[in-house]
Amino acid sequence: MNDAPSRTEGSTRQDPPRVLTADRRQLQWRTCDLEATLPPEHPARAIWSALEKLDLSRFYEPIAARGSEPGRPAIDPRILVALWLHATSQGVGSAREVARRCETDDAYRWICGGVSVNHHTLSDFRVDHPEALDELMTQVLAVLAHAGLVELRRTAQDGMRVRASAGAASFRREKSLQACLEAAREQVKQAKREADQPDVQRTARERAAAEHAARQREERVTRALAELPRVRAAKETDKAREQARVSTTDPEARVMKMGDGGFRPAYNVQLATDTESRVIVGVDVTNSGSDAGQMPPMLDDIEERTGRKPDEHLVDGGFTKLEAIDQAGADGVTVYAPVPTPRKEGIDPHQPKAGDSETVAAWRQRMGTDEAKDIYKQRAATAETVNADLRTWRGLDRFRVRGRGKVLSVVLWSAITYNLMRWIAAGVT
Repeated sequence: MNDAPSRTEGSTRQDPPRVLTADRRQLQWRTCDLEATLPPEHPARAIWSALEKLDLSRFYEPIAARGSEPGRPAIDPRILVALWLHATSQGVGSAREVARRCETDDAYRWICGGVSVNHHTLSDFRVDHPEALDELMTQVLAVLAHAGLVELRRTAQDGMRVRASAGAASFRREKSLQACLEAAREQVKQAKREADQPDVQRTARERAAAEHAARQREERVTRALAELPRVRAAKETDKAREQARVSTTDPEARVMKMGDGGFRPAYNVQLATDTESRVIVGVDVTNSGSDAGQMPPMLDDIEERTGRKPDEHLVDGGFTKLEAIDQAGADGVTVYAPVPTPRKEGIDPHQPKAGDSETVAAWRQRMGTDEAKDIYKQRAATAETVNADLRTWRGLDRFRVRGRGKVLSVVLWSAITYNLMRWIAAGVT
């Protein structure tokens, strides 16, 4: 039996085939049910549900359009917060990429709910609300503590050096900075002259962009010169102070030794994590390449966020300062940190030394016990795995913003997202 379609009378193989061609100029009406695009268990829904339980009023305070006042309504901050939390949970740290996904990805479109969002708004929102982000971090911790997930019996602290948005060639000494400042000021003057006597070869927008770029360059170099005394103060020798350099791209960034042994511009991200729940309970950012002296500020940060300091605190040898151990002991915190190896052989490092305070002597003896050694193993198992999670999965491998304030905002987004994932996984209601 021949299943081939019969040829209609009068048609031949020489006639052109009939096909449906694309007509992209034709207007179309599309019906889209956003609620039906996501399954009930989708993480975007869980993030939105969690935000409905939190107070986001600090994000709404800067909005000028209120009541009958003139002005365009602002995008609901809850949408922008949810977008960045969901993006961070997927390791997306680019505002342009988030904006693109708001057009193509069902989860992002569901969060937007028909509201159009551009990358400029997303980029500005990410770093313009440091106080609100800090409060949001505290609120999430309060919810987790109320659910019994965070008891602060034991915390682990570690520092993570993250690449800054600055090149090594942007670091200059004072003489070079002064020359750059003079050049930048001359560029500003030239831009003003062009504004007064417009070049017919350049549009008004191009002239405005050139003047804006010149002013930004002048501001960055000025900030670099203002930062130079602080860099010098951290140096130990006169020669080192004379050779001090500051970045004209990100004056607050510092050259640090990274995990691979190389030296690059970076920030030192400090995180403290509850060892039982793996919840981040403390966040800070410094531009010091050393972890020494970072324990007391972190313990204070934990207390500000949770209302109390932990019973026990685990840190590595880079944090070990006798003054910090004394201070922690006075606050009722038991420190677990490795005791430095004596320079002379045959000396027991766990025996108290002359001049040791009672707290320091107890620390030395404590770290010689098997129980303390077992407890200390939890530091790497907790802090370093959290660092790896943020670096690998939450986009904290390199900063795309400049300045410690903006960098801290990005770290807070990562920490809040990480804790929110713990919240969702634990089924907190």
